[in-house]
Amino acid sequence: QVQLVESGGGLVQAGGSLRLSCVVSGRTFSHYAMGWFRQAPGKEREFVAAINWNGGSTDYADSVKGRFTISRGNAQNTVYLQLNSLKPEDTAVYYCAADLQFSRVRVGASTWGQGTQVTVSS
Repeated sequence: QVQLVESGGGLVQAGGSLRLSCVVSGRTFSHYAMGWFRQAPGKEREFVAAINWNGGSTDYADSVKGRFTISRGNAQNTVYLQLNSLKPEDTAVYYCAADLQFSRVRVGASTWGQGTQVTVSS
């Protein structure tokens, strides 16, 4: 069983930046494609970004393209999400997700973390 633990959330002003981290344990990290999702109050959870096992392929939601960057460090068992040019509408709980297949991450990854809160003030 793989475990995911997110960190790095917080309160930031609009236009600011944050870097989220997700540490993975329990299985071989490099076997997994990874993703980030978010859920705002009163809304459904939505896909943000995904990365394949070696970082060679990435995928982004249109709403974050050009502002957010997903990356991974397989030696550190960690996936990152760099959030730049933040907007109040980016406020949400951000979740890390893992799946053995990159194509499945966006539509429904198999394993989830517990989330980290990101709040962007105007």
